[in-house]
Amino acid sequence: MTIATRSSQDTIALFEKYVIPNYRRSPVCLVRGEGSQVWDAEGRRYLDLFPGWGCNILGYCPPRVVEAIREQATRLIHVPNTWYIEAQGEFAEILSTRAFGKAFFCNSGAEAIEAAIKLARLHTPEGRHKIVSFHNSFHGRTYAAVTATAQPKYHEGIGPMMAGFRYAPFNDLDAVESLVDEETAAILIEPVQGEGGINIPDEDFLPGLRKIADEAGCLLIFDEVQTGMGRTGTWFAFQQAGVRPDIMTMAKGLAGGVACGGILASEEVAPSLRLGMHASTFGGNPLAMAAGIATARTIEEDGLLENCREMSARFRGRFEKLKDELPIIAEVRVKGLMVGLELTVPAMPVVGKCMERGVLVNATHDTVVRHLPALSITAEEVDEGAHAIAEVLRNYV
Repeated sequence: MTIATRSSQDTIALFEKYVIPNYRRSPVCLVRGEGSQVWDAEGRRYLDLFPGWGCNILGYCPPRVVEAIREQATRLIHVPNTWYIEAQGEFAEILSTRAFGKAFFCNSGAEAIEAAIKLARLHTPEGRHKIVSFHNSFHGRTYAAVTATAQPKYHEGIGPMMAGFRYAPFNDLDAVESLVDEETAAILIEPVQGEGGINIPDEDFLPGLRKIADEAGCLLIFDEVQTGMGRTGTWFAFQQAGVRPDIMTMAKGLAGGVACGGILASEEVAPSLRLGMHASTFGGNPLAMAAGIATARTIEEDGLLENCREMSARFRGRFEKLKDELPIIAEVRVKGLMVGLELTVPAMPVVGKCMERGVLVNATHDTVVRHLPALSITAEEVDEGAHAIAEVLRNYV
């Protein structure tokens, strides 16, 4: 049963008339979702292995999150940060005790990156302003965030970019060391590059960055917008590397699909975001905080970190077996429920064929089929999705 009042085509026509066409949209109008499944206006069901671009980390309409939003909306929807609200303090405690430091809340990953960059420059001595980031990174669309994103395609037509950013190859410690100097405020990195194609660091890379930062007297920032909230099988990816950053950014799945971002900063660094130097009008609002608390409780009470690890192994097994069969698959890259299939051919046609079969995936970096399934995905759904993708790749023309 759907709740649509228009057909998909009618909704598309409405968009064409009134909405700026800055997104490449699939010709489908989604109207209802539950778990890893979603339905369009015509009632067709899809298995979504990329729900909400990773924001729907618990899938569609997780019950605890739905109830938390409903209950909170009856009491307070928005309160500015000139007042205290219990939920913001409680969510900050949840994140801090599962990671480190103190929290600042905003609304998105790009906003979190902006806050982290500003904090790094505020904390380090005057004159330190440079940020070192990495080729094939992605940090957001605001000006500092997109400048930190070391992919030229995102800079086309919007220059000049912000000053003070330097780019190093991923997994190249010597290159990083050559770029860090007395003007460097921070090294900024995704513990796993998501939009860049699910690129996983060498075992010594993140510890090596920690050492370089410590020796140079600059900060280490981890962008865990995509890897956080259990996506890699632990609360945050830094916990698997054994390396604690000075600042960590969060968003996407932070509040189970509700717009929410934030940073955690160490006890030493956090006070430098001093009174009046940064703010976010809607950041930490009651609805997002209630949703975030419910998201964290669901992850723990439903054992979703363990499920993430189990389903990760299941995806890996299915796709590595498929790689042995099909030369079209150049590499399988898996970190928790971040799954990338590097192909020898363009990935977009594969995404289209999968959608025709009722399975939603993503193409990134031209040749990578990317999956960011919900932590609650079942073994049956993994098998269904892997089977559909295998059939598409076997019939690729």
